[in-house]
Amino acid sequence: MSDNRTILITGITRGIGRALAERLGGMGHTIVGCGRSEPEIQTLRTVLAAPHRFDPLDVTVWTAVHAWSDEVLGAYGPPDLLVNNAGMINRNAPLWEVSDKEFDAVIRTNVCGTANLIRAFLPAMIGRGRGIVVNISSGWGRSTAPEVAPYCASKYAVEGLTEALSQELPPGLAAVAVNPGVIDTDMLRSCWGDGAATCPSPDEWAGRAAPFLLALTAGDNGRSETVR
Repeated sequence: MSDNRTILITGITRGIGRALAERLGGMGHTIVGCGRSEPEIQTLRTVLAAPHRFDPLDVTVWTAVHAWSDEVLGAYGPPDLLVNNAGMINRNAPLWEVSDKEFDAVIRTNVCGTANLIRAFLPAMIGRGRGIVVNISSGWGRSTAPEVAPYCASKYAVEGLTEALSQELPPGLAAVAVNPGVIDTDMLRSCWGDGAATCPSPDEWAGRAAPFLLALTAGDNGRSETVR
């Protein structure tokens, strides 16, 4: 395989997704990504120009994901690395005070969105006989805290989905769950407020995560990792 890899990242407009895209793109890899914010997508296009590609996309909408994957696969072929990073968290509240709309939005983004991207891109990766799927998890996918029950539920689901997927994959591929630890992102600030400022920045995390992700092989299939 060429040193230049095609890396697909969801949730690319901010936080660790944005930092990872810029880090890996700066290392010479081709980045394909999506996010909900069209203005931020436009900004990212000026930072990482062609051959990189960034599009506005809601990962919870299967028809949109499917149409986008057809375009991406036609232009770039199967990704060498698929990073399911798109995610959201509920506002801090006891579970019984979280509305059905908010609960469903968290599950749809964090779980269904991950499944949609896998459904859209994994068959082509299997057809080629190689590729790595990384599903971004959380410490709250392996432990719990009050007032973030929907988020905990979604990330526990990501862990279980990843482990089950790893048991289904043919040789040459891997599915790995990665917990990024506690990072100073907008999502964390929604829970911790200014206390998040004491945590590493997304750029600091990406500096450690990029080489880790690039080093993953089929032999890592089924692992549940933490990259702090």
